[in-house]
Amino acid sequence: MPKDTHATRATRVFLVIENRMLREAMASIFHKQSEFSVVGAIRYGANAFERAAASQCDVVLVDQASAASLPNNFIAELLRLAEGRKAIFFGMEDDAEMFLQAVRSGVSGYLLGEASAGDLITAVRRVTAGEAVCPSLLCHRLFEFVARTTREGSLILNQRLCMKLGLTPRQQQLVALLARGFTNKEIAESLRLSEFTVKNHVHRIMRQLNAESRYAAVQIACESNPSVAL
Repeated sequence: MPKDTHATRATRVFLVIENRMLREAMASIFHKQSEFSVVGAIRYGANAFERAAASQCDVVLVDQASAASLPNNFIAELLRLAEGRKAIFFGMEDDAEMFLQAVRSGVSGYLLGEASAGDLITAVRRVTAGEAVCPSLLCHRLFEFVARTTREGSLILNQRLCMKLGLTPRQQQLVALLARGFTNKEIAESLRLSEFTVKNHVHRIMRQLNAESRYAAVQIACESNPSVAL
C-alpha cells in the first residue's frame, strides 16, 4: 500500500518575532521537533508579507511586538492565499479589545505572555488539527461578544434612545462600531475621521454614560434599548 506522505509531512512553521534572541531560540526549539519544519524566521519589515507568503508555511507564529506592527489586513490576506493555513499570536496581553481584533483578523491561537515554549508547541499542534487556542477568560469574552452582537444586529439606535442617553448622531455611529469590536483605527477608517478624533469621541461617550471602558459603554447602551433583550 502506498505511504501517505501528507500524513507524515512536517508542519511548516514561519516565525515573525521582533527580538533576535527570542527568534533564534524559538527557531531552535522547533527545529528540535521532528514534526516541525521552520521555513522562515524574521522580524517584521517591509517585505515580511512576501517572505511569509513565499514560504508556503502551514502556520505563522507572531509575537506581541510584531503583531502590534502588522497592517490590519496582513493576517487575513496571508491566510487567504493558502487554504488551511493558520496563524497564532503569542506573548500577548490579557486585553479583550486586542484579542477580538486578532480573532477578526483570522488567528486560530492567542497565547498570553506567561505561555511557555511547550504551550506554544502544543498550540501549533492543536490549530493544525483544526482547533482554536486561547485563554478561557478571553474565550468567555468572545462568547459574550458574539451573543451580544447577534442580539443587537448592527445596533442601530433609534432617535428616542439617542436623546435618552444624550448621544449625538456621530456618537451613535461610534457606539454601533464599538459593538462590532472595531478598534479606534478601524472606526477612523470607516467614518473617515482621524484616530485622535475617534479617541476623543469614545472618551466623551464613556463620560456621558459613566462607563469605565468602551465595552461597558456598549453594554449600557444595550441595556437602555427596550428592543434588546439582555
